[in-house]
Parts: sequence; C-alpha cells; structure tokens
Amino acid sequence: MESGAGKHWTEEEVKALLSVWSEKNIRKQLHGTLRNKGIFIYIAKRLQELGVCRDWKQCRAKYKNLKYEYRTVKYAHNSGDVTKTMKFFHDLDAILRYEPVIQLAAEENGRCSATETPPEWTEVFCGYWISIAYLNYHFPSQIFQ
Repeated sequence: MESGAGKHWTEEEVKALLSVWSEKNIRKQLHGTLRNKGIFIYIAKRLQELGVCRDWKQCRAKYKNLKYEYRTVKYAHNSGDVTKTMKFFHDLDAILRYEPVIQLAAEENGRCSATETPPEWTEVFCGYWISIAYLNYHFPSQIFQ
C-alpha cells in the first residue's frame, strides 16, 4: 500500500480530514493537548476508513499547515484585508471559531479560577488547554478543579 509520502493532498483528502477534524471530540482533544501523536494516529486510522491513506505525521503536518494558513487569512481579514483568501477557509472557520474559551475570575485568595470551562480541561496559558487529571497527577500538592 502506498504511504502517500511526498504526495500532495487532493481536495477529497482534505475534505475527509476536515470532516474528521470537525468532530467535537477531535476538536476538543486537538485544542487541549500538546503531545498529540495519539490523536493523529486515530485521525489517520479514521481517514483510512474513508479511503484516505495518510500516516499520522502527514495528518499532523496538514493540520498544522491548514491551521497556520487559516490564521494568516483570518488575521488579514481582521486587519481589513478581505482580498486574502484560501481554499476551505469557511470550513476551517466553522471548526476553529468554536475552540473553547476560558474566562478567569479572581478569587479572594488572589488565585484565578476558571468559569464555564469544560469540566475535564483547563487553560494553562494563552489558549493552551490541558487535562485536569494530568495536572492533579503531576502536581498533587496543588488543587485543580
């Protein structure tokens, strides 16, 4: 079976990737995990079920490239340049504009607590999310809720 290494992604392959990426559980995991090899192994497996033969590294590279290009176009649009565009922009906008947002509220003891956060995830720094279970395991002296 051909691995697809060095082969450009077809429009159908990108649509299949976007279809898997748009699933709520996948979006949540991609947004909340820094070490995401396992997620991309799963995405590659799902793509194989859809007839797309790509390995996890190719899936991750395409994901990163699409996300970078999307953010570049989005920034241009927000700066008033509506002429900059990309293929699949509206699909990516539908996926990426719903990334979880955290609101921090100061508590009396000076610490911040998250409000309206998915119960099993918390933002640790500027849009980087992490599992609360991970934090509790690695930092048992702290209290993460």
